[in-house]
Amino acid sequence: MDYFAKAYELLKAWKGDAYTFGVGCLDKVGSIAAGFGKKALLVSNTTYMKAVADEVEASLKAAGVEIVGGKIAPDAKPNAPREDVYRLTTYVLQFQPDVIVAVGGGSTIDACKAASMLATLGAKISPEIDEYFGTGKVTDYLASTGAKLVPVFAIETSASSGAHLTKYSNITDPVAGQKKLIVDPAIIPAASLFDYKVTCTMPVKVTIDGAMDAIAHTFEVFCMAKGDAYDKARELAEAAIGLVVDNAGEIIKNPGDIKAREAIGLATDLGGYAIMVGGTSGPHLTSFSLVDIVGHGTACGLMNPYYLVFYSKAIQPQLKIVGNIFKKHGYTDADIDKLEGRALAEAVANAMIAFWKSIGAPTTLADIPGFKKDVHIPRALKAAKDPDLKMKLQNMPVSMTADDVDEYMAPILEAAATGDLSLIKEM
Repeated sequence: MDYFAKAYELLKAWKGDAYTFGVGCLDKVGSIAAGFGKKALLVSNTTYMKAVADEVEASLKAAGVEIVGGKIAPDAKPNAPREDVYRLTTYVLQFQPDVIVAVGGGSTIDACKAASMLATLGAKISPEIDEYFGTGKVTDYLASTGAKLVPVFAIETSASSGAHLTKYSNITDPVAGQKKLIVDPAIIPAASLFDYKVTCTMPVKVTIDGAMDAIAHTFEVFCMAKGDAYDKARELAEAAIGLVVDNAGEIIKNPGDIKAREAIGLATDLGGYAIMVGGTSGPHLTSFSLVDIVGHGTACGLMNPYYLVFYSKAIQPQLKIVGNIFKKHGYTDADIDKLEGRALAEAVANAMIAFWKSIGAPTTLADIPGFKKDVHIPRALKAAKDPDLKMKLQNMPVSMTADDVDEYMAPILEAAATGDLSLIKEM
């Protein structure tokens, strides 16, 4: 399969004119933003991303779009802390922009999505963001109030979460060390742009985090896909995982490799597509409790080998397809086509772990600096019982209820802490 051609085909068919992407498209920002009006709140980082932010600012001005406040508003810190959402909400309320131009990675884009929502609904429903966590609440509140969100134009700069394409906004409570989700089609950015060339400004570690997220998104969705969604999820997983396994190592050798950067950008976009086709599950749920010690994509990717063993009975066809991609690239010598049951799952898990090792990623929770077994595992188990996150339990190919968490999820987390797959119990 030509993974590049397949990725472009899939993304163009999905997003059409609402998404501008490829290598060398950043100069189109101004003309796109002008379609929303004459006043833009420009949100970005002006230190390590200054060159990109300056180019966006120049493009906006050339198109006759005023930057409200006369300067770039500071972006969100990693994992979109709630205080940054509140801060950006005040910018929206004070300047009344026609469009919010969010330039950055997933955290900045997620914070801008939430700020648009909170500025629009805060006085009508609640100024507290906790009111909106969960699924579909924003749509319901917009319908009941007749309000309209300030459109968000998301300019992605990091191969990461796919935030510029999706209905998710991940917001963190730094005090509790816990991430929560707003899930709603109403918060999908009105327009999106991703010039894969700008990811060359990103540290290799950030890009590897995104590569792991691309595999996690597409693999988790593929694992739970059924019926008509199965074929689409398979296409997305094969292309994204193929792009990552082919190219992630090349970025480590040469961070300026444009073709490899394009590959990881495409893979993460396919990951964004995947989570609009179906939901993620256990690995993502656990990642929300690790926000204080590791990047989101790394946390999700690290957890996938352990959860896939737990899912073993329900995902045998998916394991053969994905296992053969890793086998093709030399990450296992197991006869994937002849294995069945838990033996197949453990072979694929070990192949995925071998790939993580090859790109310098952690493979156990104990590998993560700052991991504390007596803090992070209890936190993850508690979060799994939170009603606002129950969608992740329900999305598992082998679904759990809150009552099952201590018996079945705790051994998965113990296995992830030690690397011992034998600890994992099956339902």
